[in-house]
Amino acid sequence: MVTKEQLPISKEFLREGDIGLPQQSELEVMRHYKDLSDKNFCVETGMYPLGSCTMKYNPKVNELMAGLEGFANLHPFSSDEDSQGALELMYKLQEALKVLTGMDAVSLQPAAGAHGEFSGMLVIKKYFEVKGEARTKVIVPDSAHGTNPASASMAGFEIVQVKSNERGQVDIDDLKSLLASQGSDIAAIMMTNPNTVGIFEEQVLEISDLMHKNGSLLYYDGANLNAVMGYSNPAIMGFDVCHINLHKTFSTPHGGGGPGAGPIGVVEKLKDYLPSPVIEKQGEKFVRNYNLPNSIGKVRSFYGNFGVLVRAYTYILMMGNDLKHATEDAVLNANYIREKLKNVYDIAYDERCMHEFVICGEKQKEQGSSTLHIAKRLMDYKIHPPTVYFPLIVHEAIMVEPTESESKERLDDFINVMLKIAEEIKQNPEVVNSAPHTAPIKKVDETLAARKPDLSYKK
Repeated sequence: MVTKEQLPISKEFLREGDIGLPQQSELEVMRHYKDLSDKNFCVETGMYPLGSCTMKYNPKVNELMAGLEGFANLHPFSSDEDSQGALELMYKLQEALKVLTGMDAVSLQPAAGAHGEFSGMLVIKKYFEVKGEARTKVIVPDSAHGTNPASASMAGFEIVQVKSNERGQVDIDDLKSLLASQGSDIAAIMMTNPNTVGIFEEQVLEISDLMHKNGSLLYYDGANLNAVMGYSNPAIMGFDVCHINLHKTFSTPHGGGGPGAGPIGVVEKLKDYLPSPVIEKQGEKFVRNYNLPNSIGKVRSFYGNFGVLVRAYTYILMMGNDLKHATEDAVLNANYIREKLKNVYDIAYDERCMHEFVICGEKQKEQGSSTLHIAKRLMDYKIHPPTVYFPLIVHEAIMVEPTESESKERLDDFINVMLKIAEEIKQNPEVVNSAPHTAPIKKVDETLAARKPDLSYKK
C-alpha cells in the first residue's frame, strides 16, 4: 500500500479534510431546478400583453435552425470562403428586410433596437457632416419611446419635443412652428408609426413633405412594424432611415438584456454611410464588403447577433406571404380587447387602434386602486402585467398588446379577468391593492428592487 509519504506530491497540495461537495442526489437537484423554473413567467406560462414590446410566441423551429451545427459552431473569425452558408443567410435576410421596409440597403450589425436607433442617428449625423451642414437638433414626439431621445442625444443631437394633438398624433401646427423657428438646425424627426399610443399617424405624408422641404431626414422607429408589415412600410411613408426590431416583429427571444437584433435600413443616398461591412453577392459567392466611402464604421463585434438573425430568417421563410396575416391578427386582437373593455375602463384615445391600445386607469384610481395594483392583480391570474405608466402623456396608463399569438379563448380570458378586477376595485379595492397573492414573491419595494436587486436564492 502506498502511503502519503511515498506519493510524488508535496504535502502542501494534499487535501486533509472533506471536500465539501453538496450531498444531494441527482433527483433532488433536478427537483430544485424544476422548482426554480416554475417560479419564472414566460409566454408558455400565460398571456404576455406587454405593450410596445410585441412579446409574441417564439416558434421552436427557430431554435432548431439556430442550433444546426454549421451555424452554432461556426467560428466568428472564419474566412468568407469557409462561411458561405452563414453569409448567404445574412444576405437573403438583408434582401427580405429591404422588401419589408422598402429601404434600398440594410445593415444587420446593430445588436438591439436602441442600438439600431443609435446607429441610424450616427448615419444621419455623418450625412450632414459630409454635406457640410451643421444641423444639431432632432425632433422627437412627446409620446415617443424613451430610447428615441436617448439615442439622438448619444449621437450628439439636441432634442426638440413636438406635442401630440387630442387624437394622440403629432400636432402638425406645433411641428410647423418648430420648423419655422429652428428649421436650419433640424437634422431629423424620429417617429414610430403606428405611434406609441397604438394609433396610425394619418398625416405622416404631410410630415414627410414638411421635413424634406426643410432639408431634414425622417427616422422610423421599427418597434411597431408588426402592425403594418405587408400592408405598408417606412419607405412608402417617406422615411429615410429605419431600424427593425427582429426580436419583436420576427419572433426571436428578447428581454432582460438578452439576445436581440436591430438591423437598420436606409434609402439610396445613405447606403454608403451604413456600418461596415455589409454582405454582398458577387457572382456565386457571398462576401463582406468593407468599402463604404462614408461608413460610420463597425458598431458591433463581428457582423451582428448571428443566432438571432438565423431565427428571424427562419420565421420569415416559414411565414412567407402569410406575414400579412400576423399583422391582421395582431390588429384584430387589439381592437377586440379594446371594444370589450371600453365601457368599464377609460380608453386614452377614442380612435380605432392598431396592434395595441392604452387604457387610462384614472377611473379605477378614483375608486381606490391604481394602475400598478391592477397590474399586480393580473399576476394572480397567470397573466403577465401589461406595460404601465407609459407613454407618459397618458395618466395611469396601461398599454395592452396581445400580439397575433393568442387565440380568441385566451383573449376572452384576459377580458374577463380585467372586468373582474374592475369589479373587485368597486367592491373591495384592498383585494387588488394587496396583490399579488399567489406569486412566488409578493409585495416588493419597487424602487429598492430596481436599485439594489437581490439575486441570490433563498429556500
